[in-house]
Amino acid sequence: MPIDRFPERTRVLIAGGGPVGMLLACELALQNVEAIVLEQDVRVRDTPRAGTLHARSVQSLLRRGFLRLPEPGRLDLHHCTGFHFAGLPLLEITTPTAEGPPIFNQSQSALEEAFEARARALGAEIRRGVRVTGLTEHPDRVEVDTLAEDGTRSRIEADWLIGSDGARSTVREAAGIPATTTPPSFSGIVALVELLDPVTAPGGWAHGPEGATLINVNPYGLSRVVVHDFTHPFPDRQQPVSFGELNEATTRVLGREVPMRGATYLSRFSDFTRLADTYRSAGPGRVLLAGDAAHVHAPLGGQGLNTGLQDAFNLGWKLGAVARGDAPAALLDTYTRERRPVGRQVVDNTRTQAAVMNPHPEHDPLRAHITAQLADPARVKELADIVSGQGIRYRETASDASPLEGTFLPNHVCTTEEGPRQTVAELLDEAQPLLLLAEGAAHPAATRPGLRTVRVAGPEPLAWSALLLRPDGYVAWAAPAGAGPDAGGLAEALDRWFGPAPARQRAERVA
Repeated sequence: MPIDRFPERTRVLIAGGGPVGMLLACELALQNVEAIVLEQDVRVRDTPRAGTLHARSVQSLLRRGFLRLPEPGRLDLHHCTGFHFAGLPLLEITTPTAEGPPIFNQSQSALEEAFEARARALGAEIRRGVRVTGLTEHPDRVEVDTLAEDGTRSRIEADWLIGSDGARSTVREAAGIPATTTPPSFSGIVALVELLDPVTAPGGWAHGPEGATLINVNPYGLSRVVVHDFTHPFPDRQQPVSFGELNEATTRVLGREVPMRGATYLSRFSDFTRLADTYRSAGPGRVLLAGDAAHVHAPLGGQGLNTGLQDAFNLGWKLGAVARGDAPAALLDTYTRERRPVGRQVVDNTRTQAAVMNPHPEHDPLRAHITAQLADPARVKELADIVSGQGIRYRETASDASPLEGTFLPNHVCTTEEGPRQTVAELLDEAQPLLLLAEGAAHPAATRPGLRTVRVAGPEPLAWSALLLRPDGYVAWAAPAGAGPDAGGLAEALDRWFGPAPARQRAERVA
């Protein structure tokens, strides 16, 4: 079928406009990089999908102004909330009051709408009712074939293509990016129903002879019912779900009936996993993956959405710098190196959760072992930090580098030239690299266009005299307290993360 119009050209094309794709559009717009988002759904789908924002996502959204604290809290005072592992109330997630709540419940559709509105306001172009059908990667561009809802076929040439088009990613397949998969150990159903006896319905997590259920009881309307069924054989993932199957599976899994009627939504899921072997295509490397296109796993603990949002925060500023020509394309290799281990960790812990949830006797020793391990507060914190994202650390630097490098800078309350009580989150609103200088630190000789330098003082002593912060909130370089910013390493860190200084860039191009 012929292409209906001549190819157009854009800097970045984002295939898939769910929360991850829309957030990427926001991040690229903050980097002054042109982006087009293609989303096959003509409107946001209001379905009972992920609705849990974990601590690191809350902290990151705070640093972009999507969330606001009524009054900055203190780093030495903490919020604390219980959370489950494998449906068992084993975890305790803690965050400083300066970082907001450990868990923030927000529907995925509401997030998508908020990100889309911000992306449009910042100048990104959003095209709904359009999907990617194929691509051809060239050394200097990617040619992307698209199909609109009205049947119009077109071709878009992009310097860079991001596949955030979900678990069955067309971009991943067309780009030939390999992935590692594992088969499912359970089949799942998620539904919205009316509970006929909500008082006796097993609210929250309940475990039975063939699996577990998670029921969010709403006595005044529709309740969300999630069934995890370990009974073999498993139905085909693409097979439609009937209300009768939901009823039968719920009864079998729990060993008791849960009276319900009037399902308005029914969908399947499982703990099948897929992890892309790389998040950047081979060769020219102009295709990148984010969100479910890169990693698929069981929806246990609400980690999929949060992992995808963190992909977007990591990739957005890097691709922005490369697309503008400020940084070499090799910077994008750090995206896979930093984010794929996180995806691997999420896949591993959800597989572990599925094994612990399996009620069959051969899994009893594993369940007893995990439960015993989580009697140790240190192990509880370690696992809670993995689930909440607070354990993420990006460290590729030399062994003698500051221990702060690769960590997420806490939301200090600072006094700056603009006034008292500014926070780190507020300083990162515009997603620009930030050099923070403590009182008494000399201004460095090394700098870059776009680098914002802010002198800060705070009520608590700082463990550094100068600190280079990436736009995603992670520390790129730090000088210890008492040392000057030119104590060593700053120029190298600027080169590495934000490209060489303009004069040297011009010299290298001439050479």
